[in-house]
Amino acid sequence: MRIAVSANENKGLTSVVSPHFGRCPYFILIDLDGEDITAVQTITNPYYNAHQPGQVPGFIHGQTVDVMLTGGMGGRAVTVFEQYGIQPVTGASGTVQDTLDQFLSGALTGVAPCRESVEHGHGHEHHH
Repeated sequence: MRIAVSANENKGLTSVVSPHFGRCPYFILIDLDGEDITAVQTITNPYYNAHQPGQVPGFIHGQTVDVMLTGGMGGRAVTVFEQYGIQPVTGASGTVQDTLDQFLSGALTGVAPCRESVEHGHGHEHHH
């Protein structure tokens, strides 16, 4: 399994998770065999300064990611990830390692559009 985590820093597993996946400067890619980490890679978000709807999910899809962990994302992004077969999970905070541990333990699940997206009329609820 490959998990991507939005990050504000280029510090691997000790990076601070970004609260908004589309505007984060980095993504930390974590390859897992079961719950064992086999590789950690940091990639730069090419759409950090400006992005159109769907560009960042498409970029993540190109990295063969199975799960996207982030603080928050808009409703459109949630829909695009689901169309790609990527599981979006919001509510992440702390470090990438903290977020990974919470996800693997089952404490971090589900997705809800971020407040900004709802206020702009782009959000819709997802219940899993």
